[in-house]
Amino acid sequence: MLIGQYEHSIDAKGRMNFPAKFREDLGDSFIITKGLKPCVAVYSMEGWKAFEEKVNRQPEAKAMELRHFYFASATEVEPDRQGRIVIPSHLREYANLEKEVLVIGTAPLAEIWNKSAWKEYNATLTAQRMMETLDSLNDF
Repeated sequence: MLIGQYEHSIDAKGRMNFPAKFREDLGDSFIITKGLKPCVAVYSMEGWKAFEEKVNRQPEAKAMELRHFYFASATEVEPDRQGRIVIPSHLREYANLEKEVLVIGTAPLAEIWNKSAWKEYNATLTAQRMMETLDSLNDF
């Protein structure tokens, strides 16, 4: 299960050691692409195929925008023997990934964040805000 967070560094070539626990959950290769927030989204191959199917069921105008945002920036990655993946420059630029990054597990997928951007965003996730969100779900 993709939960928790792990601190890593990324080198000038865009290589980073991807958490072993997440590699076990994601499989031998996985998809990285733009996230909705300024981060890189990480999908298992199975999760990506389900996402593709969901996008392709949308009306063409909506599907095209989603394809442009997600599919055009997507890359399949396979960790090397040392567990490293290479994040392409367009995704590093999009998420402002520099030296210090966090890999965040969000259950259905993982995200790679600039460490300071994650701290800033995470500070907005207050208990009060989460209670309001949970109340709106009506299932809790």
